[in-house]
Amino acid sequence: MLHVISAKYLQDYRFYLELDDGSQGVVDLEASLTGPVFTPLKSVELFKKGRLDPELETLAWPNGADFAPEYLKQLLQHPS
Repeated sequence: MLHVISAKYLQDYRFYLELDDGSQGVVDLEASLTGPVFTPLKSVELFKKGRLDPELETLAWPNGADFAPEYLKQLLQHPS
């Protein structure tokens, strides 16, 4: 299974992530914020509270929202 090992908020709807398979880069989640649990994250003040959840081993928010590491990997924009 894939796991997020590091998450750092950057700005707007972007985080810099590192995964345990060596993948790393920036994810822009703005287009992914749909549905009842993700819509509240359109508030940047709530969105930037995202943290690495040590139990889930992925990016998660205080309102219970989280994304699967596999989904996050698909969105990675690798540094150039």
